[in-house]
Amino acid sequence: MEDTKIVDLYLARDESAVAETASKYGLRLRGIARRLLDSEPAAEECENDTYLEAWNRIPPHEPRTYLFPFLGKITRHLAIDECRRRESLKRQALFCELTAELEECLPGGSDVEGDVAAEELGRTVTAFLMTCTEEQRSLFILRYWYFQSVPEIAAACGVSRSKVKTTLFRLRERLRQYLEKEGYEL
Repeated sequence: MEDTKIVDLYLARDESAVAETASKYGLRLRGIARRLLDSEPAAEECENDTYLEAWNRIPPHEPRTYLFPFLGKITRHLAIDECRRRESLKRQALFCELTAELEECLPGGSDVEGDVAAEELGRTVTAFLMTCTEEQRSLFILRYWYFQSVPEIAAACGVSRSKVKTTLFRLRERLRQYLEKEGYEL
């Protein structure tokens, strides 16, 4: 079923919207959660919580043209929240590792002004990614959105692990320079 029709089901408060969403995107959403949580039961629970969140957020949102990113963002936030709740170094290791990789090239801060600027930073990072090749964008997104490991990315993209590591390193450096040029203090 097309995303626009699934969103129409949510807007009509038709419970079949959840079943259609699960049928179309369930495995991918569970995969995002599984990478962070390293547990199939926890990933399934996160997937189900995503459907509840989608039910509660549609309306007012109407993600007709971006349903999977909308759902994926919900899943990621739920999985990250679960990692924080567990407070287990083993389960949080991947999230901490990826955060450490990017913290050198992203501005930090937890003040109110920083929170307000987060949306603008997101637009700036998206603009940076549009300057990259399709392959570079894919590697970046697989690593930092889907939390895939270097070996998983190499296998999925048909390139060597060394190329993945080198490309990601160079992208992080380019991103740092791009953000500095855009006026961000790192």
